[in-house]
Amino acid sequence: MFAAPTKKAKRLLAVSASLAESLPASLTETGRAVAKANAFAGEAGQILLLPDGSGADALLGIGNAADPFAFGDASKVLPEGEWAVEGDLGDIDPTMAMVAFGAGAYQFTRYKKASRAPARLAAISGGDADEARRVVRSIWLARDLVNTPAGDMDPAALQKAAEALGKEFGAKLRATVGDDLLAENYGMIHAVGRAAQCPPRLIELEWGDAKHPRLAIVGKGITFDSGGLDIKPASGMRLMKKDMGGAANALALARLIMDAKLPVRLHLLIAAAENAISGNAFRPGDILTSRLGLTVEIENTDAEGRLVLGDALAKAAENEPDLILDFATLTGAARVALGPELAPFYTEDDTLAQHLSEGGTQVADPVWRMPLWDGYDKQIDGTISDLKNMGDAGFAGSITAALFLRRFIAGRRWCHFDIFAWNPKDRPGRPAGGEMLGSRAAWAALKTLYGN
Repeated sequence: MFAAPTKKAKRLLAVSASLAESLPASLTETGRAVAKANAFAGEAGQILLLPDGSGADALLGIGNAADPFAFGDASKVLPEGEWAVEGDLGDIDPTMAMVAFGAGAYQFTRYKKASRAPARLAAISGGDADEARRVVRSIWLARDLVNTPAGDMDPAALQKAAEALGKEFGAKLRATVGDDLLAENYGMIHAVGRAAQCPPRLIELEWGDAKHPRLAIVGKGITFDSGGLDIKPASGMRLMKKDMGGAANALALARLIMDAKLPVRLHLLIAAAENAISGNAFRPGDILTSRLGLTVEIENTDAEGRLVLGDALAKAAENEPDLILDFATLTGAARVALGPELAPFYTEDDTLAQHLSEGGTQVADPVWRMPLWDGYDKQIDGTISDLKNMGDAGFAGSITAALFLRRFIAGRRWCHFDIFAWNPKDRPGRPAGGEMLGSRAAWAALKTLYGN
């Protein structure tokens, strides 16, 4: 992927909308005539195959908006084989153009064979092919994990995915499983997952030099969410295989960190459980004791993600990390506020927020800062317990969920992402299904904070 171009590579000429009328001088009269006859206007993502003797083998429109995802559908539209990009990319970063091309080449083939092989792209001059490769591989990892049905992606399978990642990069892995969670005071993870056939677990991966700043990444790994005894309707349950999308994004970000050898001491924590229903399922009104010692009254068993994250965040904070990032498909309220394409995040660190916003713009992974509004904090105070797991029904659900999580971080620098991790429909380079969302923006920010 993204190797140096060979002599066999076909020529893909990038053309902006502003230049499409005149077309590059490298095109022959034949090429110009074919472009004119096919009304080629250089619109972003527009592809036109050219006959021999045209001065190029295909044209790719890149528009005028500096959007690298103009390259997003090229891998499945261009004929199979190797392609080399020529022409002026304008303000499109060549590394991001490769990422967009590679992201568009993704196919989920675990249960159905691909109809064709994607086209291959040679390294683009001026771009970082190594960075593009590692980002694309991490995108594919996140998508594969989210797309896999819960029958094949239970907590044990999620642990195997973490073990494979640890083995690849020489990281150490530890899992606390089943009733051992109670022995180590992870009462909320245990309660959420105890009704499922596959026992819940906290998966921890450690990597890097102890002398480097400690970075904790926490992922919500609810491998299927029935809603528990407060059961979801069928329409709300259909996509709940993706409720481990936070864990998938955390694993994908960890992969980037280890592959790039970012100088941090990484502590990855995945709180993995299936929120199932059986005779021993936790109940509305139950009071759970968290690892931090705080008691939590259950208002609704379908607000389970914040429970498992609370225990994992408490553990992460014990090691006094320089920064904690958590990723979770946590609330429907976040989708109502920002939709499926924009990842909301919460932090009280203005500098970190700026790095995340700028990083999201840089890598075409847009994020939006949301308020940790203290005025709503009392909503999660308990009456017969320290906390309850929901605020006032119907209002500010994403904010009160973030405020709940804030109770478990012991004042550490922290950022919470409430992501969707799913594309409802095909977009260039972003096929329908599981997605790496928000965590690419986080990667850009981490390189700024901790880069060599």
